[in-house]
Amino acid sequence: MQFRKVHIVQSVKGGELFQSLEPVVFERDPAAENEVINLYPEVTYQTIMGFGGAFTETSAYQFSRMSDAAQETIIKALFDPKEGLAYNFCRTHIHSCDFSISRYTYVEDEDTELKTFSIDRDRAYILPFIKAAQKAVGEDLWLFASPWSPPAWMKDNGDICHGGRLLDAYYAVWAQYFVRYCEEYRKEGIPFFGLTVQNEAMAWQTWESCVYTAQEEAVFAHQFLKPALKAAGFDDIRIMIWDHNKERVYERARDSFAVPGAKDSIWGIAFHWYSGTHFNALNMTHNAFPDKPLLLTESGIGAPHNETDSFPHGGWTGMAFYANEMIGNFNNYMAAEITWNLLIDEDGGPHHDRPFGCGARIMVNPATDEVILEPTYYATAHFSRFIKRGAVRIGTSSFSDRLAVTAFKNPDGEMVAVVLNRGAKTEKVRLRIEAVTAPLVLPGHSLTTLVVPV
Repeated sequence: MQFRKVHIVQSVKGGELFQSLEPVVFERDPAAENEVINLYPEVTYQTIMGFGGAFTETSAYQFSRMSDAAQETIIKALFDPKEGLAYNFCRTHIHSCDFSISRYTYVEDEDTELKTFSIDRDRAYILPFIKAAQKAVGEDLWLFASPWSPPAWMKDNGDICHGGRLLDAYYAVWAQYFVRYCEEYRKEGIPFFGLTVQNEAMAWQTWESCVYTAQEEAVFAHQFLKPALKAAGFDDIRIMIWDHNKERVYERARDSFAVPGAKDSIWGIAFHWYSGTHFNALNMTHNAFPDKPLLLTESGIGAPHNETDSFPHGGWTGMAFYANEMIGNFNNYMAAEITWNLLIDEDGGPHHDRPFGCGARIMVNPATDEVILEPTYYATAHFSRFIKRGAVRIGTSSFSDRLAVTAFKNPDGEMVAVVLNRGAKTEKVRLRIEAVTAPLVLPGHSLTTLVVPV
């Protein structure tokens, strides 16, 4: 192979974030053995579909409150492939969720024929935000949608909140509700890549929520939702199940795919990260169902600017938490990563029916028109700006568990590695590809992206 340079971007605890360093050069070094990180570009795993966040009504409302100049800054920060996060795979919600301004649905009560169906509520904030992103990204912007709950009158508890389940009598109506939603968005020039059956399918929440068993999800997807989508000309819309924490992802997939025919209708498996790392659960799920992509569809980190929160967002703690999750998830077959709110205000909202706010990569202050890039923004950029859609994860090995490593080969052959130094000690290492190595300095508590050009 030709000797090549390694371009380096690095963030260090207590130091500068996302700093470009001087490139280092590969040298022929066939005998190197100690303090080595190996890349194996011929060993390939899953294909990467993209990165993104959620067009919640909260995010869209905050976006609408900013000046034209600030909105341009936000769009560039989120979607620009060279100077932003290069987001290209995003989520939105089917009527209200906890990060809506208030509860709402698209139909009047008891309208089983959906004659009153209207997405007019979304026209105020959500649609303009999505269209601004479409203008920036074009057809490369993939979008999927998730419901937090069917309307209250379709549920056994008569409540859009507090769990409950979809009544059997409304399975077909609820499937048509999805179809109408897709039809109305298509009229707005917004197509959908996919749908999830239910956000957090085991969660009883004080906000919008609904509970499904694994079998119920599979039956709804296979017997109702997929046929309804196909009949309406949406056979290309992909259906995902679970959309909840990793700790149960294996058994939920196992039990859903045990329903006859479900594998034919369910394209992929969505998961969240709120109950621990559980990387092995992803690995087992992939090994059991290697043709079903695994997508992280929600990944929020705690309250804003709270260094001591259990899911801290501010400072190095949040950056290290995020990077550790991303590396572990990617190394166990995650194919896409979609965060929660694209942006929120400094109070973590607005939100309703819940006792706490949330963090986001971008905070805004509409009163001052300020756009704030949080530390986790830069942690995300270490991955999303460099790992392109269509990249494949490649083989790696490291001399120490202190260094968490993942690596990819982009469609043009460029290689990208991301290294998290979990320890306090500076590590002087060599990046090796076959018989050549390049010297690297990885400060204690640092996150480093390494780009090896073609």
